[in-house]
Amino acid sequence: MGRGIAVAFAYAGHAVTMIDVKPRSADQFAKLEAEARDEVAKTLASLTRFGLLNEANAATVLARVSVVSAAASATALKEARIVFEGVPEVVELKREVLASVSKAVGPDVIIASTTSTILVDDLSGAVEHASRFLNVHWLNPAYLIPLVELSPGAATDPAVTARMKSLLEGIGKVPVVCAARPGFIVPRIQALAMNEAARMVEEGVASAEDIDKAIRFGFGFRYAVLGLLEFIDWGGGDILYYASSYLEGALGSERYRAPDVISRNMREGRIGLRTGAGFLDYSDLDIDAYRERRLAELVDMLRHFRLARPPVV
Repeated sequence: MGRGIAVAFAYAGHAVTMIDVKPRSADQFAKLEAEARDEVAKTLASLTRFGLLNEANAATVLARVSVVSAAASATALKEARIVFEGVPEVVELKREVLASVSKAVGPDVIIASTTSTILVDDLSGAVEHASRFLNVHWLNPAYLIPLVELSPGAATDPAVTARMKSLLEGIGKVPVVCAARPGFIVPRIQALAMNEAARMVEEGVASAEDIDKAIRFGFGFRYAVLGLLEFIDWGGGDILYYASSYLEGALGSERYRAPDVISRNMREGRIGLRTGAGFLDYSDLDIDAYRERRLAELVDMLRHFRLARPPVV
């Protein structure tokens, strides 16, 4: 993850230093440094083949990335303007590294953990000036996936979250902010979806190949254009409510039960597009124009997958 983040920032013009926090012999560090730089170089070579860089640009981007040993980390940290921690998902290890980093950098330097599992407030106590600390969860591969999830803690200064959001937008990312809850946004949703897909294979509902085809050309296809909550509004929250009730009974599992917010929205008349409001507010929108834009984006998806065909006449 750290190497992917390094590529993302270097690609956007920033000098990046990757710091090895584990004490090693000179030979051990030289091997690690070579491996890290080689991985970054291979990533940039891939981007060159994909047409996002040319060879000269790739060399320029690579030159922005350096690797330093634990012994030399003090100098690098003194020069840092922002620090992303990316050590393994072990609470005490992360707290140890974060405590050390927070002592070595200036008090205004933002420090972020890239943890995918640990709550921000389980780590912030180790950080000096915890108001400048938050979780910043990237999705792999970090240099390609636009989304980055920001999770500020109880002590995080809102201005720090705003600065991080602005920084990420400046390198072409799409940041979202979520509360300090287990699973952030995407991992929490995808854990349910992945487990359900595996469960359907286990139950013999369909082959793995057909389930994945259904996800790519149905589920994923729609949600690349319409967000999940936007899609509820598109069809109507009442449709989800009754479908969920049926599935809960037919499959004998509470995991399909609609949350209270669905029935509450129904009682309040917030059904979706049909009533001008649902999870989102459509009261000031030209609904016909909005639908046209979304349908045009779905057509673009058809073209992307080379599935758009001329009519048979």
